[in-house]
Parts: sequence; structure tokens; C-alpha cells
Amino acid sequence: MQHKAILSYTEVTRILAAARAEADANQWNVAIAVVDDGGHPLALERLDGCAPIGAYIATEKARTAALGRRESKAYEDMVNGGRSAFLSAPLLTSLEGGVPVLVDGQVVGAVGVSGVKAEQDAQIARAGAQCLA
Repeated sequence: MQHKAILSYTEVTRILAAARAEADANQWNVAIAVVDDGGHPLALERLDGCAPIGAYIATEKARTAALGRRESKAYEDMVNGGRSAFLSAPLLTSLEGGVPVLVDGQVVGAVGVSGVKAEQDAQIARAGAQCLA
């Protein structure tokens, strides 16, 4: 039988804190979502000043990164590179800002961020995803 790491409440709160610290340091009002490896929500935080839709988009970016086992930007790059058929894939967003959380080379969840420019969303998500390393 195989064994795998999972995100507990402790790790989820660390991820949120690291992502929030990155957002606060840059004065970016965003929504931050953390999901498990199946894309199921574990936590969501919408900072003051972030538009309500940010919560939805952040969750979908995280879900895409968890299920796809890669940053959501990879899907955005595929579509922008001409693979328009990929728009019909069963992912709800192909926008940059979703980053998988890796433990011992295995995806155990993902972080999604929405509210600022795409590369800034990804910067915040990476700060959260990499805090467990």
C-alpha cells in the first residue's frame, strides 16, 4: 500500500499566512484559496478591498493547479500558443495564479490567488506553496 502526505490544518494555515504576508508586503488586495490534491477547498481568505469574484477565481485557479499537477499558467500558455481546443478541457480556468503544493515530489494540494495582475497572483501563490519546503 502506498502512503502519501496530506495537508492538515497546520499546513493550510502556514500556507495562508505565507501568501498573505507576500500580498501584504506589496499592498495587494487579493483572495487566496488552498485546496487538497483533489481540488477540494480547504481554506479561503479574501483580503479587504478584493472584489468578491476574486474568491471564486482563486478557488478555480487552485483547483486547476491541483488536478493538473502543474501551475495553471501552463494551460494559459497552451491556449495562447494556439491550442484553442484546450479551452474545452474540463478545467474551469486557464489563468496564471494557481500553483501546486509539493511535498517529497508529490502534489498534496494547491494555492490559487486572484485580485492583481496575473504574474503578481502567481508570486503570492508561490510564496504560499513554497513555505512548506
